Amino acid sequence: MSVSIIDYGMGNLRSVQKGFEKAGCNATIIRAAHEVEDARALVLPGVGAFRNCLQNLDSQKLITPILKFIESGRPFMGICLGLQILFSESEEFGKTPGLDIIRGTVIRFPSISGEDTPGLKGPNLKIPHMGWNTVHIAKAAPVLDGIADGSFFYFVHSYYVVPQSAEAVATTTAYGVEFVSSVCKDNIFACQFHPEKSQSVGLKLLKNFSEISARETKYF
Repeated sequence: MSVSIIDYGMGNLRSVQKGFEKAGCNATIIRAAHEVEDARALVLPGVGAFRNCLQNLDSQKLITPILKFIESGRPFMGICLGLQILFSESEEFGKTPGLDIIRGTVIRFPSISGEDTPGLKGPNLKIPHMGWNTVHIAKAAPVLDGIADGSFFYFVHSYYVVPQSAEAVATTTAYGVEFVSSVCKDNIFACQFHPEKSQSVGLKLLKNFSEISARETKYF
């Protein structure tokens, strides 16, 4: 079992690598376009700003190789910012186009509760959403095998994804609003939470991904 983790200057790479290693998977950090092209399974982590992420990937000439990799049908995992950039655009610091692999937008959590914020429940939200929260499974996916509905995962983010279609939604989480905490589409699994920081349940998810990646059959 082997995965390749993309280093583009915006991610807690060592934590992700150690997480996969603890899950029994060989994990290599890569930086070059040809390494993306040669990967068996690809992981795109990330923390920080949406626009900076796209700029860094572009400056390292990694966007086209990533798109071609996903198009090839090989397993792809996005973590946190690596989920968000798969979407059409983000409202962070003004509208910024994303990779548009999954149609939808990335929006900020509402910071004030009240009648002017439809669907918002509970007290004023602390932004960013940071810490442990429950994840509810919206549809079955092999990468979620053995993970119970309502399991706790670790989050750190101020923005969340809003897909145009519910078909891609794998899990949801409540934080003032019910937001999409992971998506599953074709050969893509991407999550807003950090499995590498989520103890045993996170390691189970990473192990599932690596085991699926080792198969010759279709990912999802």
